[in-house]
Amino acid sequence: MQIKRLVFVLFIALLASCTSSRKISKQNNIGSLHFINEYDYPNSRQLEGTTIGGLSGIDYDPKTSQYYFICDDPSARGASRFYTAKINLNEKGIDTVNFTSVTILKNKNGVPYPDINKDRIHSADLEAMRYDPTRNEMIWSSEGQRRPVDKQFQDPEIVIVSPEGQYRDSFELPINLHIQPAELGPRHNSVLEGLSFDENYSHIYVSVEEPLYEDGPRAGTGDSTAWVRFVKFDRTTRKQVAQYAYEIGAIPYPANPPGAFKVNGVSDILYIGNNQFIVIERAYSTGRAPSDVKVYLADATGAEDISANRSLKNQPAKHPIRKKLIIDLNKSLDRYIDNIEGVTFGPLLPNNHRTLLFVSDNNFDERQRNQFFLYEIIP
Repeated sequence: MQIKRLVFVLFIALLASCTSSRKISKQNNIGSLHFINEYDYPNSRQLEGTTIGGLSGIDYDPKTSQYYFICDDPSARGASRFYTAKINLNEKGIDTVNFTSVTILKNKNGVPYPDINKDRIHSADLEAMRYDPTRNEMIWSSEGQRRPVDKQFQDPEIVIVSPEGQYRDSFELPINLHIQPAELGPRHNSVLEGLSFDENYSHIYVSVEEPLYEDGPRAGTGDSTAWVRFVKFDRTTRKQVAQYAYEIGAIPYPANPPGAFKVNGVSDILYIGNNQFIVIERAYSTGRAPSDVKVYLADATGAEDISANRSLKNQPAKHPIRKKLIIDLNKSLDRYIDNIEGVTFGPLLPNNHRTLLFVSDNNFDERQRNQFFLYEIIP
């Protein structure tokens, strides 16, 4: 894209920022992503007595031009919460990110979730959230807790709340997503990381970050890939419809020192129509400052329902979700890439191209960043 055209497109986009980008079923072609700009929001900023950070999920409401961010602070630095923000564009891309309000999330009893350091199994380890404008509700997911060492177990959750954070209902999890004392089901801190609606808000999809124990080992380096599950739920019955197998790639770099922590998993998904998703695979290796982030186009058309398959290790899926690489952020951008955990559509451009916005979770660590990347989707 020529510079003059880009300036014009972005300037007009300011006027068109309320244009709906949710009619995705007719706009699901993604040829490539064109990088527009990066914006870093300062660490440790305060809003209504909370520290802004831990931004694990992002969603956009085109009718109000508001963005919603789930915060993964499990009430250790402030009550479990989500933020509302305005993101302003200018001729260079993102000009400012203004966080405007904090919404405290309430549990079934109508009170904020407790501090994880004081009551682990009743806390909320939040990872993803989307806004449903057809019902004026939010749906968020949590990872639960699995600590055999002190026998603390908490199932992950998919919870419906009002825009004011009041608990309304939850989804019924299939048996293989329940936390187990034995090495079965989800691993600790590797569960319901991504969440997205379909085009009619009649179903939701959630992605499991890393393999269930019975589905095989975690991703490793070299050619060591791994299998995770995408789970489809009916929005009305709040029950599972199907599960699909998705293969995550190998970890690009070994840990230093050897044997230290390393991971690759699905950190977010975004449904784009016709059984297709944008999928973020986010890898990290101890001893390496940046994360390694790849963005894929995944297609579940023809994928088999594996909900009755107890072990992908023993019975590999014959027809998993297909995927192709859209962009490798580290290779395409000559800059530091942080812990990218959220993705959403932004406002449409005058050429009817969508914008795509990524956000990183800084883990409330001063060495990391609240990083935003803005892209134009080229069909």
